[in-house]
Amino acid sequence: MSKRDYYDVLGIKRGASEAEIKKAYRQKAKELHPDRNSDNPDAEAQFKEANEAYDVLKDADKKAAYDRFGHAAFDGGMAGGPRAGGFGGGGAGQGDFASAFSDVFEDLFGDFMGGQRGTGGGRRAARGSDLRYNLRISLEDAYSGLQKAITVPTSVACSNCNGTGAEGGAEPVTCPTCSGMGKVRAQQGFFTVERTCPTCSGIGQIVKNPCNVCGGAGREQKEKALSVNIPAGVETGTRIRLSGEGEAGLRGGPAGDLYIFIEVADHALFQRDGLDLFCRVPVSMVTAALGGEIEVPTIDGGRSRVKVPEGSQSGRQMRLRGKGMPALRGTATGEMYIELAVETPVKLTARQKELLREFEESCAKSNNPNASGFFDKVKNFWDGMKS
Repeated sequence: MSKRDYYDVLGIKRGASEAEIKKAYRQKAKELHPDRNSDNPDAEAQFKEANEAYDVLKDADKKAAYDRFGHAAFDGGMAGGPRAGGFGGGGAGQGDFASAFSDVFEDLFGDFMGGQRGTGGGRRAARGSDLRYNLRISLEDAYSGLQKAITVPTSVACSNCNGTGAEGGAEPVTCPTCSGMGKVRAQQGFFTVERTCPTCSGIGQIVKNPCNVCGGAGREQKEKALSVNIPAGVETGTRIRLSGEGEAGLRGGPAGDLYIFIEVADHALFQRDGLDLFCRVPVSMVTAALGGEIEVPTIDGGRSRVKVPEGSQSGRQMRLRGKGMPALRGTATGEMYIELAVETPVKLTARQKELLREFEESCAKSNNPNASGFFDKVKNFWDGMKS
């Protein structure tokens, strides 16, 4: 059976650059790898064919010979041909799989295995973990903002070894097993398998004399005191990031970040909806009927006077502009909404009950109780209740 043109196998044109050839092979290797095509019986043969093509085209001398003579350059059938120049001995048909596939092994599977690319690129210093701190504040603090001191239990750089993990602060040495790569390779038949180095656990370095305080980790457990700026306008779920205030890195690696999650406690008077505040204010029956003014507290600690219209009913809402919460980002301010709750008097005396009955009878006789001057009696009644 005649062999397919190597350029057709990789899906590229003659004259393709080295980068184009490698890119095409990477794509074919991903597409045809047997581990990803268990249901395709032809995948392994096609994968080997792509490997054979790449083994020739990646080499400048082999590629030049193939461009001139085709497959005959490697079958030994040309007297004085390229075979004499060193392309014999099995040729492309028995190309070195490990050699070809190792060129793209990192590109194909490096990310899956947690590897890092580059020469000597072991994970010498691992970044510390991020930490979370839950902070509960009052609605007043959320309105005005505050500077809050907190204490966070965390890992910090070891004071004895300065984070190196070695006694006396000595620098770690390159791992002799993996030569600093953090991983080792082993040939297992058709495949080259890469594993985390068992000596250094993937770090690429080892500590000969571990620190007696941190045991070679380069960090120790302590409580860290921090001052956190809580801006005005925060709400439950707001997240504040403190860069580099998380857990210390392993063996001198960079520290992680600290994330502070805000929880605003419920308020006894105000309910919050975004930037707006809502509160329920009790008013006397007489004030609701005759109208008047009441004082209501505001979130900034002050008080505002509100005019109650005559004949107000329970549930009536009034708005105070600009008395709500400030926006976290921006200059906007919400509103404050007041809901009236008309109070019904309790524990009446005999005289007070008599006055209310007179009021009821007056209302039944006329739609205008003021005509008989009865509202003055009601007011006197209410004043008597207060005293």
